Amino acid sequence: MTSLPIFEGLLPLDKKRFPTELVAGATLAALAIPEVMGYTSIAGMPVITGLYTLVLPVLVFAVLGSSRHLVVGADSATAAVMAAGLAGMAAIASPQYVALAGLMALMAGALLLIARLVGLGFLADFLSRSVLVGFLTGVGIQVAMGQVGGVFGVPEATGITVFGMDWTGTVGKFLGTLQNLGDVNWPTVAVSAGVLVVIVGAKKLNPSIPGALIAVIGAIAVSWWWDLAADGVAILGPVPSGLPKLAFPDVTWSDVGALSATAVSIFVVVLAQSAATSRAYAAKYNDSFSEDTDLVGLAGASVGAGLTGTFVVNGSPTKTQMVDGAGGRSQLAQLTTAALVILVLLFLTVPLQYMPKAVLASVVLLIGIELVDVKGMNSIRKLRLDEFVVASLTAFVVVTVGVKQGILLAIVLSVLDHMRKSYRPATAILEAGAAEGEWHAAEVGPDVRTIPGLAVYRFAGSLYYANANKFLEDMTALASSADPPKWVCLDLNAMPDIDYTGSQTIKQVVDELHEHHVRLVAADPMPAVAELITRYQLHSLMGDGSVFDTVEEAVDAFRASVDAPG
Repeated sequence: MTSLPIFEGLLPLDKKRFPTELVAGATLAALAIPEVMGYTSIAGMPVITGLYTLVLPVLVFAVLGSSRHLVVGADSATAAVMAAGLAGMAAIASPQYVALAGLMALMAGALLLIARLVGLGFLADFLSRSVLVGFLTGVGIQVAMGQVGGVFGVPEATGITVFGMDWTGTVGKFLGTLQNLGDVNWPTVAVSAGVLVVIVGAKKLNPSIPGALIAVIGAIAVSWWWDLAADGVAILGPVPSGLPKLAFPDVTWSDVGALSATAVSIFVVVLAQSAATSRAYAAKYNDSFSEDTDLVGLAGASVGAGLTGTFVVNGSPTKTQMVDGAGGRSQLAQLTTAALVILVLLFLTVPLQYMPKAVLASVVLLIGIELVDVKGMNSIRKLRLDEFVVASLTAFVVVTVGVKQGILLAIVLSVLDHMRKSYRPATAILEAGAAEGEWHAAEVGPDVRTIPGLAVYRFAGSLYYANANKFLEDMTALASSADPPKWVCLDLNAMPDIDYTGSQTIKQVVDELHEHHVRLVAADPMPAVAELITRYQLHSLMGDGSVFDTVEEAVDAFRASVDAPG
């Protein structure tokens, strides 16, 4: 009897590691609590909902997920995508806005579950690393630009008019907010400066010091003791206490259609970012992990978020690194974090009402700055200029047009990049090396031969409709050369698939070569391709004994045919 795939990220428990896991969980709570409250500013949600993302979603993933390391919770990228999708549909942080955010979390969870049922986990591979770096960099710039008003205590502008044109996007709001800096509130600036100094200073001294938590507690104490609200410093005000209540969001069916495009964008981000993070840490510790099982865990976590009045969650690289750096090696650390957050919700929400909003603006500002991956972008620029252009374009669209448009562009550009590379796969003529059975690749040319009279041609990619003409051109060039080879051997070792168009092209090539008295054979096919050769009846077309197990066998057969009398 097969056991259910549950608690795979938790079991087996190592009792010797209990103290380390508990400390790692406490460290994550100290660092993540102010972080997730900051993400609510990006998402446009009430502050308390940030804490909710670290309760039921964390518990559900610990039960249903397979990764021992991945931490789920509020995330800047998904929060920004969600906020862009909900813009104009309801007042920020209103009950209707919260309900729509819950619906979006449920929709994202449903898409993740469907992806598991129909095997769409591979879609995560279509968001290239370079495009993802550009996307997150754009999100970071956008997020940081949006916190200027909160840091300086001035109202955020809705846009700016330049040369008679209204700019209302991220750039327009940022420039408009800069115009308001003449009304800066200096006590707010002092709070922001203090928070930034504490967080950055703590990280410089020791990354494990919870600088954000220290800054939050200190700011709350100062705000309460000196009554900063009287000096014009905006504070959170009353914060509800208690655990989140399970309830379906108060929405209508029409809302589903309005949110569908944004939900798909969030689904892709969660799929790509969570899979990349889980893979990285599973490889680091040689742990087993299943993308399919994690999809179920992520789906359950998002559904849990939607039913508890909060917003969509994601696998977080930053939180995962926090736990890893503190020594956590299983979901026990994340369960510890959830338990501590529950204690905060039950007993410590009253002090939160004194927190200056500038604290969250400063925390989010630093989150945005950290997302701007200058090192990663520079590395891409040095190694692959074409991919750097794509990453930069993605970041530019995120900042100037919007996050949702940016992620859609990222997907399109990743797919186009894949198509561009598969459209012109690497090809080569194998040349004989110094030792018997040794081959090296040479550039394809009409007069290049493996041995006199024989050209072994390697096509490093699937032969399909988009690149079949390239294959035909190379074959025609060989056949039309001044001294055509007697045999052309297809090295199929690097050709994983042949579609219908590819099979018809091979038939066309056989006829073309036959006109020039050149025989076509094949060698070393993968099992799937060998089956396709039979299905397409290419055996009979090329002739009996035309498919060899290895290139060496094909070369030996050619030599034997040349040496045979007559």
